[in-house]
Amino acid sequence: MNKTFFCDIDGTLLKHHGDGCLYKAMKRPPEILPNVIETLDRWKYKEHRIILTTGRPESMRDITIKQLEQVGIFYDMLIMGLPHGERIVVNDSKPSMSQTATGITVERNKGFSEEHLLL
Repeated sequence: MNKTFFCDIDGTLLKHHGDGCLYKAMKRPPEILPNVIETLDRWKYKEHRIILTTGRPESMRDITIKQLEQVGIFYDMLIMGLPHGERIVVNDSKPSMSQTATGITVERNKGFSEEHLLL
């Protein structure tokens, strides 16, 4: 069964520098985190959808797309300008499925583990 993965960019896919000034951080080359490409490749191979989310403002869309292309991150959709607070997925339950929404939190700047490949 196909899944939809919502993945944050900074600290999840790319290294988060914690500069406090996003524009200053954007001047650095992007640093891909461990197992990100392998995990995204596996999810795509399984025909899952990958939606990237970020608190980066819409005005940084072009820079963000270039950074993602530079490190080889592909995706189906990019949602920008989200608040920096907690993100909650809400979905209905279907009679044929016991669970239709899941939340996974990864440690900042650690990338993905082998278990993420299995999702």
